[in-house]
Amino acid sequence: MNFDIQSDKIISESFLNTGKTTFLEAAHFVQNMDYKRNLDKNNMLAVLNDNFGTCSTKHALLKRLADENQKFDFQLILGIFKMNADNAPQIKEVLEQHQLDYIPEAHNYLKWNHQILDFTSRTWRKENFESQLLKEIEIQPEQITDFKVKYHQNFLEDWLDQHPEIPYSIDEIWKIREDCILALSRG
Repeated sequence: MNFDIQSDKIISESFLNTGKTTFLEAAHFVQNMDYKRNLDKNNMLAVLNDNFGTCSTKHALLKRLADENQKFDFQLILGIFKMNADNAPQIKEVLEQHQLDYIPEAHNYLKWNHQILDFTSRTWRKENFESQLLKEIEIQPEQITDFKVKYHQNFLEDWLDQHPEIPYSIDEIWKIREDCILALSRG
């Protein structure tokens, strides 16, 4: 899974300029950055420029690094999982307030040789969500913005249709989800 960074393209050069010479060094460098939303998710260097990122921006950057180095066996995955108080204790209060056991959340990570590689943060591990996965699809780095949001919202609409006992509209459930993300970023 590891490889030497040898490309002279922009992302590879940016990592080399930080002293990271292998994929795993770059991945752990990104993993140790704070979890926080980047202002410009379309900027492929946002994570390195801002020194923080989310599952989306961090894994899109690492996927691009792999691609620049001709390592096309890395996949960028969009997974939907049951985010709950067990796998994300910071959101327990939000879920209880809205009487929800979980909320379907979109999460990006890499796959290599059918193995999940998650470099979201120092504390987030694949064990936090792997057993709670509802759906996975492969996406491209440029799909972490509008496509990801729309896909997630469509999934939530279907989920609400399948669970008529949940008394929320799509707008309300999206707001609850945003409150969960805020709770996660705080802690």
